[in-house]
Amino acid sequence: MKFNKHSGSPAKGPRRWSRLSQLILVSAAGLGVAVFLSACQLVTIDYVYLAGGGSGTGNGAILAFAVDSQSGALRTGGVKTVDSGGPSPVAMAVSADFTNLYVANQGNNSVVHFAIATDGTLSNKDSVTLTDAPVHLAVNAANTYLFVVSGTTSATLTVYPLSKGAIGAATAQETLTVPGFAGDTIVPTGVTALANNNGVYVTTYDQSAYNPGGPTTSTANPGWLFGFNVGSGGALTATGGSPYRAGVKPSALAGDPTSRFIYVTDYASNHLIGYTVQSNGILTFLLNGPFKTGSEPSAIAIDPRGRYIYVANLLDASVSAYVIDLATGTPSAAVNVTGASINATDAEPMSIVVDPALGRYVYTANLAGNSVSGFRIDPNAGSLSPAQATPYPTGKTLQRPTAITCIPHGNHSTQSVTP
Repeated sequence: MKFNKHSGSPAKGPRRWSRLSQLILVSAAGLGVAVFLSACQLVTIDYVYLAGGGSGTGNGAILAFAVDSQSGALRTGGVKTVDSGGPSPVAMAVSADFTNLYVANQGNNSVVHFAIATDGTLSNKDSVTLTDAPVHLAVNAANTYLFVVSGTTSATLTVYPLSKGAIGAATAQETLTVPGFAGDTIVPTGVTALANNNGVYVTTYDQSAYNPGGPTTSTANPGWLFGFNVGSGGALTATGGSPYRAGVKPSALAGDPTSRFIYVTDYASNHLIGYTVQSNGILTFLLNGPFKTGSEPSAIAIDPRGRYIYVANLLDASVSAYVIDLATGTPSAAVNVTGASINATDAEPMSIVVDPALGRYVYTANLAGNSVSGFRIDPNAGSLSPAQATPYPTGKTLQRPTAITCIPHGNHSTQSVTP
């Protein structure tokens, strides 16, 4: 027997139960509609592209994730995974207008150009083949030149003109050698172009001077940063004092959006090295550096406003966050509310990117984890907290991811540079 909740008397039978059933049904239907609408309100603000080993063809693959604006969570399935155009993709770069993607494949010494559709779909358009394996690449802000650094036992910087994204024949090329040590083995690790289009910089290390477990045959400084002014037709002219000392084994570099500072990660000494860019492209060390990172820093990214630096640490499986002093360029560790300055990723983060639409999320490509880790940026402090449901597995279509990049989606504008 059913009883009235307040009086304890018997309920009035089937009619009252019928009314209650209707209320439950209406509530359930409303909840279902709310859930449906919530799902429909997921807004994609960016597409994240991940490059790594493919399945079946022997070539690499490029996998796309959609970024949810509210949570930073990544979703797959909206954009088809494509062949990278060669085995062993190691680096990617996008044009400043986010309509073209370039992928460096070490397995066949190729750089492949993909057009990016408004829905994030990639279409293979053209490619170039180098005489040696490409290591890293960058596009200038004017979308007129593609800079490719190549070589595993030598270092070469090549400039390719771009016309509506298509790669033209090389217009300039520089072999990178250390003055006084012309016979040393110079190994390139990264390249970046200044946002003002005036310069390009390349990180390398001297394997003849730094060769753990093997012989050293040189007394040269082991780490070097080469600088070039970019002239008409992509002509390269070494900046005064280039190459510059860059620790022991520089692994990656990035320039801030104002073209005032360059930052380099030193994989061997666990440091972040900062430089001021003079008006003629000459670099000078930041006075308070170098700055401590986690173990084996492998990649670096700067947020679109030029306020924060994020470094992926391979051995620590972490991301270090820094606030940039806008007057001096000095980075200081960003500490989150729990007092931590190290943010855990999945295993072996190899590459890192900040989303350009909101400048609010950081993602790492995790080589051993077969995943992407995501973080939310505190816009006022630069500190990080885990994004919803991180990490995001790559699945069977892509294994051992090595490179990551990101584009804004739809009408979302990119973040402006801090004055």
